[in-house]
Amino acid sequence: MSEDDIPDEADAFLAEAEEGELAALKAETAALKEQILRYAAEAENTKRRAEREANDARAYAIQKFARDLLGVADNLARALSHEPADNGDAAVKNFVLGIEMTEKELQGAFERNGLKRIAPGRAEKFDPHQHQAITEVPGTDVAAGGIVEVMQPGYELLGRLVRPAMVVVAAKEGPVQPEGSKPKGAGGNPYAGGDDADPGGSVDRRA
Repeated sequence: MSEDDIPDEADAFLAEAEEGELAALKAETAALKEQILRYAAEAENTKRRAEREANDARAYAIQKFARDLLGVADNLARALSHEPADNGDAAVKNFVLGIEMTEKELQGAFERNGLKRIAPGRAEKFDPHQHQAITEVPGTDVAAGGIVEVMQPGYELLGRLVRPAMVVVAAKEGPVQPEGSKPKGAGGNPYAGGDDADPGGSVDRRA
């Protein structure tokens, strides 16, 4: 090997060393970038989860209070359903008008705070997530499984069920039960299910 070849070999060695070091630095940089992106994604997920939990806490803080007010709404509705017809007494008329205005204002307050009334129409399909069948009646003009009558309206708070609507449902056709046998469910109601079933869908009981 001549003396003239020594600088070339040294330059090649240095170049190879620099390339190896550069590749290592690039790999380390890529790993750090990936780690930073992962930490950023985790931080964003944590932030979103915290915001969602805070929003839920604010949104459903009034759930227990709203549920307690449902009895007031029910009583006002019952009072209006017994309104005397063609009563000429001005005092009675003013009293009824006051109840109507109170009931309207209460429902308006419910709506402004995200509490929505569930009152399905006649022949509307039974929804186990929003309705609870208290009984079923055969031989109606409503198709099997349709709602015949609403006995008590339900309510949901921002999409979360507070109370299911209590409804009467048109009977479904089923096999004839042998004499002396007991059908499954409460009174043979196919919407009632077994002992472990929840006929009115899932109702959030948390305050």
